[in-house]
Amino acid sequence: MPKTIKKVAVLTSGGDSPGMNAAIRSVVRTCAYHDVKCIGVYRGYQGMIEGDFLEMGARSVHNIINKGGTILKSARSKEFMTVEGRKKAYDQLMKEGVDALVVIGGDGSFTGAEVFNKEYGFPVMGIPGTIDNDIFGTSHTLGYDTALNTVVDCIDKIRDTASSHNRLFFVEVMGRDAGHIALNAGIGGGAEEVLIPEEELGLERLLDSLKKSKASGKSSSIVVIAEGDKIGKNVFELKDYVEANLPEYEIRVSVLGHMQRGGAPSCYDRVLASRLGVKAVESLLEGKSNFMVGMVNDKVSLTPLEQAIKGHTEIDRELLRVSEIMSI
Repeated sequence: MPKTIKKVAVLTSGGDSPGMNAAIRSVVRTCAYHDVKCIGVYRGYQGMIEGDFLEMGARSVHNIINKGGTILKSARSKEFMTVEGRKKAYDQLMKEGVDALVVIGGDGSFTGAEVFNKEYGFPVMGIPGTIDNDIFGTSHTLGYDTALNTVVDCIDKIRDTASSHNRLFFVEVMGRDAGHIALNAGIGGGAEEVLIPEEELGLERLLDSLKKSKASGKSSSIVVIAEGDKIGKNVFELKDYVEANLPEYEIRVSVLGHMQRGGAPSCYDRVLASRLGVKAVESLLEGKSNFMVGMVNDKVSLTPLEQAIKGHTEIDRELLRVSEIMSI
């Protein structure tokens, strides 16, 4: 018989993303609905080690669904990577009478949860929170949709000034290992080219594309670049290279940076967070553990944490084709 769950802890770990607060709210209120106590853990795994807990009820999470970031804060914890650190965290949870843990974060956070589960048999459930959308086992991670809307809004504004001055803009977006933001926002923002880590465009092909754009009558262009793209060492060196080979272009660089991780979550992210939070808590109450909750074919599904960590998300090849057609 699975252990009866009477108290659940929830934490946010790794990089913040819009929708984390909505997920915290969902976890807390689902616990309240099922008459289960809930505590929030401040500062991720480090807070768990230090016993930095706060009891949370349905009213303690009012007016947070619309806020970006995370009210529970987030922090990296080198100590939790050690056996001794995880033992301290376990002892703190036992002292507090916690029976299960919900971790909202990315693959690094899930790795910590999986190791913790294996060492202590402690029930854990993961909710994917990262704007990069690079977690296997879900079509959307928390914050991805909001980040896309933020990037498209920025591209629209940049296009206004690009058109006014007949300039070429390189817009760098987040995506160290995955180009989902760049590809989707590039199509949505009408970019002439999209550079992503998964596809090696090559410098000469980029130059040829820009020459064709110029020859076709385009007076301004926007190239969206994922920060992990391998075509150049960085976006500024790429700018210098293109300027040296295409002196007719006046080039500007916009690095959007951390503004992509902030802001009020979109309606989609708020609903997604609500659905995933309910599923995470109710799965724990059913005796399930060591899973990530995610969206598969628009249905909430469970993926073993190990698969979520080790699996690789694939770039949508059809979207790549659409991007190429739209850039003509």
